[in-house]
Amino acid sequence: MNDDAPLTAQDALAALMIAVSASDENIRTSELVKISNAINMLPVFAGYDPERLPRMSKMVFDLLEQEDGLEALFGLIRDALPERLFETAYALSCDVAAADGRIEDQEGRMLEEIREELSLDRLHAAAIERGARARHLTI
Repeated sequence: MNDDAPLTAQDALAALMIAVSASDENIRTSELVKISNAINMLPVFAGYDPERLPRMSKMVFDLLEQEDGLEALFGLIRDALPERLFETAYALSCDVAAADGRIEDQEGRMLEEIREELSLDRLHAAAIERGARARHLTI
């Protein structure tokens, strides 16, 4: 795989999920399982090669270590992701953040950044967030 190749829309979705998981500097097993299940089960990832995940993870981790890395990551994601998938990207991000049953402060701030970067309507974002909360409640 060419490291200089532009990201695909699927790469961008995977990178965003990884970034949400890494945002609190504690990547939990439940978050990794959520990412893996999304990639293996959701139609938006049909035909995606999971062997690309290590490259996406390295790219995200490298960018998050840089001073303006988050802005650079969002730029790559916006370039690769068609607008019709912005809500999908946010829904996947919310699911990863909620995977362990709670959203930490850093994850909440990351979701806010994603919402702003993707210019999501606040009402639509709230509905997506509520759905993620409902799916990840425990008894």
